[in-house]
Parts: sequence; structure tokens; C-alpha cells
Amino acid sequence: MRLKNRVAVVTGGAGGIGAEICRAFAAEGAWVAVTDLKASTAESVVAEIRESGGVGEAWGLDVTDARAVESASDEIERRLGPIDIWVNNAGVSIITPFLECTQEEWDLTQRVNLKGTFIGSQAALRRMAPRKRGVVLNMSSQSGKVGASQYEAYCASKFGIIGLTQSLALEFASAGIRVNALCPGVVFTALWEDMLDDYARKRSLKPDEVRSYLEGRIPLGRLCTCEDVAKLAVFLASDDACYITGQSVNVSGGAVLD
Repeated sequence: MRLKNRVAVVTGGAGGIGAEICRAFAAEGAWVAVTDLKASTAESVVAEIRESGGVGEAWGLDVTDARAVESASDEIERRLGPIDIWVNNAGVSIITPFLECTQEEWDLTQRVNLKGTFIGSQAALRRMAPRKRGVVLNMSSQSGKVGASQYEAYCASKFGIIGLTQSLALEFASAGIRVNALCPGVVFTALWEDMLDDYARKRSLKPDEVRSYLEGRIPLGRLCTCEDVAKLAVFLASDDACYITGQSVNVSGGAVLD
């Protein structure tokens, strides 16, 4: 087991990519703190982990609330042990024409995606740095590498996460801490399902045409899956990636090459 007895915190862990990362970490022996806005939504993932023989605990956590993140981090360490891995996965996504994007929509996107990653990284690194070990994984996107029309708020937040990742990797390398970003392509999670109608209108498609349209733009011919992203997260969190830091790794089937 590549993550045996390591304590991992995953934000936005109750569904989609976050939940799959939690399951994959637990399968590799990690003790997983599944965090989400509501503890009750994280409990179902914890139940799956325990049914499979793994170790997991659920926490309600608003990643935009620094005081709450610090308090939860202290409690996680009291109950599970020193935090070894922190995954900043929680995020929101809004598709809207730029001139119709409200300040509230812009601020929400930056607050959850970018500020939430900043707050989570501070909480993790405050605890990891004195121990001279740890891994921070930040969830960016292929939209953090290549801009997309009507997606400006999201792209800005995900580009920002890549810059933050690189800076943290340089600052904390001497403390034995690795910081990397994951850049998935399109994954049909509940987040994407909520955006489906907006995306269809954006591309002058019918909603049931969106999947085939997207698949046709990917060299490997299929959409990214939660499992694809979770496998990369396990690798980057493990000692197999001990010489990798400051990278933003695409999981896009060849759709993005930079």
C-alpha cells in the first residue's frame, strides 16, 4: 500500500472527483478526513471507506472560512494524527458570457477556488513545515492552462492555482514538502451536469449532443473520469513521486499538451 497509515485531508470530498480520491487514498492505506460543506454529505463516502476496511472520518468544512479550516485541522490531527497529505479539491464552476458575469459570481468563484486553496494550503503547511515532510495537491484544470470563452472567472481561478502551486513548491522544497497541481479535462460530475444546459447554449448544441462534441475534441477519444484523476492523485501523494514538485499535470487525454 503506497499511502499506508498516512493521514490525508480532502476538501470537497463528498462527491465527484473528491470522493473518488478519498476512496483511492483509503484503498492505498491512508486514513482519510473527508471534508465537505456538510458533514452529513461526507458521511456516505466515509461509510463506503469503512465498509471496504479503510479508515475515514467526516467533517463539515467551509474552505473559505480560515478559522473553521484551522479548527478542523487541529481536530483532524487530534483524532487521526499528523496530517501528511492535503488535497485542495473543493470548487465551483459557472459558465456565463463575460459581460453578464456579476461581481458576485466572480467573487464566489475566486473565493472558493483560489482563496479556498490558499487557506487550505496555509493550514496544511503550518503543520507540515515543522515536521519537514508532507504533500499538498491542488486541483486546477485544463482551464488553468488554456482559456475558454464565457468561462473567465473559472479560468482565472484555475490559472491562479497553478501560480500558487509553483510558488509554494519553491518556498517549501527545503522543508521536504512537495506541492503539485492536477489539471483534469472534462469530467462529467454533478458539477458538470449542472452546467450542461449552459454549455450547450454556449456551443449552439442540444444538451444530449454535448458529450459526443467534447469527446470529438479529445485525441484519446473519451472524457476524463474521476478514477483517472484519483490515480494521478495517489501517485503524486506517494513516494513514487518523491522527485516531483511544482508541476501542473494534465489529465486531459491529449487535449492540452502544455
